[in-house]
Amino acid sequence: MINYPPKIILALGEAIDGNDKIFYWLMKNGYPELAALANSIQANEEAFDWLMKNGFQSFAALSNAIDDDKKSYYWLKKHNYELLMIICDASKGDDFSLKWLEERNLKEFIHLCLKIRVKKLQQQKDYSDYHKIHF
Repeated sequence: MINYPPKIILALGEAIDGNDKIFYWLMKNGYPELAALANSIQANEEAFDWLMKNGFQSFAALSNAIDDDKKSYYWLKKHNYELLMIICDASKGDDFSLKWLEERNLKEFIHLCLKIRVKKLQQQKDYSDYHKIHF
């Protein structure tokens, strides 16, 4: 993931945030894997399946690890995806991981992690609100 230009990582954050224009830009400009990652993080199973079928298992594992899937997190560790593990941890607010990114001047990844964190908190709130509805 470090091989993507910083502006593309920032675009990924915007796609995760729900910016359809940026999502489609990623799709049409050579980054369909990042568009699929954005949708997979938003709990889109088709996007997850696309990642798995098209050789982006690491991104699929990241998406699941962000959702606290321990097996996916350990898969990332086993296959030496340190940056993806750091992104996962930082998106959950882990101070060590955020500092790791900061020390390496990877500000675009800090921005990405904050976008992921906000999206996950929104999903949790939406899920919680849904279950509070009385029928």
